[in-house]
Amino acid sequence: MLGAAALALARFSYAFMRLRRRGRRDHAGWDRPVLFVAGLALATLPLVSPLDAAGEEFLISAHMLQHVLIGDAAPALLLLAVRGPLLAFVLPAPLGRVVARVEALPAWASLGMWAAAIGAWHVPAAYDFALSHPAVHELEHASFVTVGLLVWTQLIDPARRGRLSVPQRLAFAGALFVLGQLLSDVLFLAGPLYPAYAAQPQRLFGLSPTADQQLAGLVMMVEQTVALGLFAALLLRSVIRPSRRRAARLAATA
Repeated sequence: MLGAAALALARFSYAFMRLRRRGRRDHAGWDRPVLFVAGLALATLPLVSPLDAAGEEFLISAHMLQHVLIGDAAPALLLLAVRGPLLAFVLPAPLGRVVARVEALPAWASLGMWAAAIGAWHVPAAYDFALSHPAVHELEHASFVTVGLLVWTQLIDPARRGRLSVPQRLAFAGALFVLGQLLSDVLFLAGPLYPAYAAQPQRLFGLSPTADQQLAGLVMMVEQTVALGLFAALLLRSVIRPSRRRAARLAATA
């Protein structure tokens, strides 16, 4: 994991400096490295920090926090960092072709795969099985990252192909939020669903299994609200500001 992160950082650094040397600082501002490093940190640190041990051994809420960081926040920040011409410099040509195929997927397919992965892995039997089998647990994490990249590619449109209009992207974000809140509500309203956590003799912070599961639902609810709310606000801002500038120019000309 750390080796892959180091390789990604090296490729980004090369691409970033190459684009700046070409004079395209409008597409390689210093906000891009900040976003990329933040995305890499959220994709790797939750897997190698005490949060990982807490999520596996004590708290489902810690495990949920780990999942939303690596599967939602990290993909969003990484794609924001490389959007535009920078993406072509960061990705090797074969991987670029894969990304192009991913972007060509219908929006409903990406949304369906996200919902299927999130829903399937939170079935109690699958969840507990993944916890007790390290290889399956890694597969679970990989699937969260993959579907996170799928949906955020549709939302951010990093290659700027314009397949979805602004209203369509907002609708996609709304559908993603609704599906996520369904899982949050199940975790919050149901009794303890996961025997592996309910059976723990020691629990951090003295949380009961029910309170811990409710906190997990709250974690997902808050993270989705913040991430998708910020996305919607920034997307609307990107549309409104040019419209205001055009209106001001027309008024000045008149």
